[in-house]
Amino acid sequence: MTGSRVVALGHYQPAKVLTNDDLAAMVDTSDEWITSRVGIKTRHVGGPDEPVDELAAHAGAKALAAAGLQPSDIDLVLVATSTAIDRSPSMSARVAARLSMGSPAVMDINVVCSGFTHALAVADHTIRAGAATRALVIGADKMGDIADWTDRTTCVLLGDGAGAAVVTADPSASDSPSAPGTPGGPGIGPVLWGSVPEMGNAVRIEGTPPRFAQEGQSVYRWATTQLPPIARKVCEKAGITPEDLAAVVLHQANLRIIEPVARKIGAVNAVIARDVVDSGNTSAASIPMALSKLVERGEIASGAPVLLFGFGGNLSYAGQVIRCP
Repeated sequence: MTGSRVVALGHYQPAKVLTNDDLAAMVDTSDEWITSRVGIKTRHVGGPDEPVDELAAHAGAKALAAAGLQPSDIDLVLVATSTAIDRSPSMSARVAARLSMGSPAVMDINVVCSGFTHALAVADHTIRAGAATRALVIGADKMGDIADWTDRTTCVLLGDGAGAAVVTADPSASDSPSAPGTPGGPGIGPVLWGSVPEMGNAVRIEGTPPRFAQEGQSVYRWATTQLPPIARKVCEKAGITPEDLAAVVLHQANLRIIEPVARKIGAVNAVIARDVVDSGNTSAASIPMALSKLVERGEIASGAPVLLFGFGGNLSYAGQVIRCP
């Protein structure tokens, strides 16, 4: 089977920035309270005229341009999102229409915060199986639409945005035993994914209209104690050690989760993505958006091994090591 690789990235955020001081004028909070507890300083929030598929399409168009591809070159569109209000047309179908694509397969994937890493694995598997050759994989969420802006424990976390990756077939990596980031190694390593069903209610988007809620302490304990050994197993499946990683891009949930989890993984030589400080928790958008920014700033060398690891809603997780485009 042929392998696959990420060849380009793109990201997009609404123009409106909501600072901690802005939130302090809305609910009983302060910049010091927010910064000390979650590490977030600002977040971007879209207006009613900026639907999820528009954010996704902007990020997708940027990734396509970076890849030097036309929309018609894509035969699979996957959009990871948990904030699509309408059931049909799907976000992926709407993105395909906005970008004037030909006739791609279109599919939405809702695994909340680990949606992008799930979608990336699906794209990799689909290409390996020969059912697609070029995929556009997007994580996009408007968490501001489902925020309870009267709840200071949750509204301070959330932001809007989208990140995208172009994934193509990589015949040079077929059946190679080499690890991602080594010559001839696969561009996208094996996924390790799973969930904790009995704890699924710890993160919720429920009701009419839907609202975000979580059991913050339960999520924090799970993430900081249970996830580091799983992330290390992702590296093991990829055939590398955490010390080999050039970058670690975790779901941008909370700086108080990101920093201890990254430390416990043991990626001592890696750049650690901290986009949560400027963007807040953007759910499925957080990993591709943070990775795209690191690449745009030149903080990761092309071909270097990067750990992507999503976790959160459903208490699900998914991770893989990829070669940086």
